[in-house]
Amino acid sequence: MVFLMSLLLAFGIWLIHNLSLNYSDTMSVSVIAECNLEGHSNVSSNSNMIAARCRTTGFSLLRNHHKAKKDAIHVKFDTKDMHHGSGELFYITAAELSNYVGEFFGDGVRLESFLSEKVQFRFPYENNRKVPVVPVTMLSFRPQYMAVGRMDVQPDSVMVYGEPLHIDKLDAVYTKTIDLSNLKSSAHGSVKLEPVAGVRFSDTEVNYSLDVSRYVEVKAEIAVGLRNVPSGKSLTVLPSTASVVFKCAFPMSSDPSDEVSLFIDWKDFESSKSGKCVPHATRVPSGVIEYSISPEVFDVVEEGKQ
Repeated sequence: MVFLMSLLLAFGIWLIHNLSLNYSDTMSVSVIAECNLEGHSNVSSNSNMIAARCRTTGFSLLRNHHKAKKDAIHVKFDTKDMHHGSGELFYITAAELSNYVGEFFGDGVRLESFLSEKVQFRFPYENNRKVPVVPVTMLSFRPQYMAVGRMDVQPDSVMVYGEPLHIDKLDAVYTKTIDLSNLKSSAHGSVKLEPVAGVRFSDTEVNYSLDVSRYVEVKAEIAVGLRNVPSGKSLTVLPSTASVVFKCAFPMSSDPSDEVSLFIDWKDFESSKSGKCVPHATRVPSGVIEYSISPEVFDVVEEGKQ
């Protein structure tokens, strides 16, 4: 028994020693390609055997031999590495395949050469259309701070892929909720898109940015005038003045109420059914982030008519 145990121990040591040595041998793996190709499925309909001469340990060779007997593995390729052949066929050359040796054969493998100069995959055509990305936000600001304009997302549109049943009525895709609170400075980051059943997106996340500025509030009473009233016509605006609240970027260079004028155009009155019109503002300084007019709607009466 002692002799047998010693023999088994010696064999184990010999085996481990030999498997730890480096060898040059052929390694192979069956691969299904994944690639974000416009107008095509992102997964190849075929698998392909990728074989290469590599130098690695005996352990890696045994592991690869065991893996080769299993199902094909999925490998994600960069779009720039996948070349268009014709129709649904795309190929990747040995030069680009060298960037994926770790995905094919695992770590600790040194490539000597691929046995094929290029490997070909078929990516079936897929229905697609371009739709805008709509950011979903939940924002709050510190007192005297506000957003300057709308939140910007990049890319602002994505390609959607899928069956016509799923994509024909899809007019936009939405981000997951961007929850930003107590803002006092501009914000930026990335956010994932909300998935849609049966639909694939060309991008799964977008970058967002929001300009935030401190503001000063200015209140003013401004007269509401009239424009383009035809000769012989006379109109009266009720009330004759509006309360305007300006929110101006800090520091404020000038009082906007000295420059802004409000008016109602004859065409607006003529197209209205009841004489109720919304005034327009002109000469609004660039430093004004936003403004509000109260009341929002004014009564315009033509003199000489009941």
